[in-house]
Amino acid sequence: MNLTYNQWTPAGWRKKPARQLPAYENSEALNTAEKQLSGLPPLVFAGEARSLQEKLARVAEGKAFLLQGGDCAESFAEFNASKIRDTFRVILQMSVVLTYAGSLPVVKVGRIAGQFAKPRSSDTETQNGLTLPSYRGDNINGLEFTAESRRHDPERMLKSYHQSASTLNLLRAFAMGGYADLNRVHGWNLDFIKDSPLGARYEDLASRIDEALRFMAACGVTGDTVPELRQTAFYTSHEALLLNYEEAMTRTDSLTGEWYDTSAHLLWIGARTHQEDHAQIEFVRGIKNPLGLKCSPSLSPDELLRLTDALNPENIPGRLTLIARMGQDQVLEKLPPLVRAIQREGRSVVWSCDPMHGNTLTSSSGYKTRRFDHILDEVKGFFAVHKAEGTHPGGVHFEMTGQNVTECVGGAQDITDEDLSSRYHTHCDPRLNANQALELAFLIADELKGASQHARKIHDSAAE
Repeated sequence: MNLTYNQWTPAGWRKKPARQLPAYENSEALNTAEKQLSGLPPLVFAGEARSLQEKLARVAEGKAFLLQGGDCAESFAEFNASKIRDTFRVILQMSVVLTYAGSLPVVKVGRIAGQFAKPRSSDTETQNGLTLPSYRGDNINGLEFTAESRRHDPERMLKSYHQSASTLNLLRAFAMGGYADLNRVHGWNLDFIKDSPLGARYEDLASRIDEALRFMAACGVTGDTVPELRQTAFYTSHEALLLNYEEAMTRTDSLTGEWYDTSAHLLWIGARTHQEDHAQIEFVRGIKNPLGLKCSPSLSPDELLRLTDALNPENIPGRLTLIARMGQDQVLEKLPPLVRAIQREGRSVVWSCDPMHGNTLTSSSGYKTRRFDHILDEVKGFFAVHKAEGTHPGGVHFEMTGQNVTECVGGAQDITDEDLSSRYHTHCDPRLNANQALELAFLIADELKGASQHARKIHDSAAE
């Protein structure tokens, strides 16, 4: 990490050790794909990334909340408008509940329009005596267990680009065309409460939101008079894993002369690839997009501080989001030392909770799954740690879908191990379904409300 920022180039990562990258057999085909990608239009724009960073700076200050969610890995085969719409819809529904409970604006970021590549614990997979490369996401190889499907194919990067462009086009239409109208979204939540086994538990919050909307309408504050009630800002994100793709999508901003990765508004580094002197850290440290860093139980405070200095040397608010993924049985032990180190050194970060990746297990029926109560317990632990440390629990990060899948057990639907096989569609990790995601939003609302009240008390005491 001895290079200065001015010496950085988008291709500098190629001189560093790299993990989790594909082994392309045909270098000529790879060069051709990279060249074609570098000539295609950007998917997102530098100004949009700066807008997101400004909003995340508000989160870092305790004046907003981050909601980040979407697929574990997007799929070529399951790409359709309904799936995009349903995921977008659930994120909107969750944001309304969290906005009202916390009295804070919610910054909405999807794991979408680029979340194709996935790190794997092993380079190979064996079935019935046959060993093939592991599935690494649709922009690298295929899920089918055949030699041809599992071959690392650089042309898949082009297909992922075009699917991402189509996805972004639809998301922008939904966000700005009236689909995100606050009254419409609240109506969807009322339908959920009516049909939910725990509807009575959520009815009070929904009724208060209803009263607030009616009061606003009586005062003339509607989507017709205030456009912000009919539209919303929605941003995209994915893991910066496939660096061949990310480098090809990195461009110089014509206004500032700075480098931006135009494949997404926010890029994050996973727990498997955050080695200080390796390729992924080298790449993202030079782009000006907002960044995320997954923080696992094995991450030490000293290592976190070094990574924070590498990724945000100027300590710019909103630049860096630290995404804790500890597991419900370790969050209370492992998170506090990291929070204290960041607080002690005066680093400006957004703290977010990923309660999914530390809580994966194999069910008795053989499916990879996650328990709803474990997910909720980690979120509660995350909020408890920040309350004890006097810091802002800035956000949550979920793998979820708008579809009615059965991949995580528990919740009000009481999905059991035996139910998993009925609608288990994920290509990689188990996701919350639409009802579980919204149920979790209502449960998190209680935590967020408590955190907001605690913060106001501290502020009032300081003012006195």
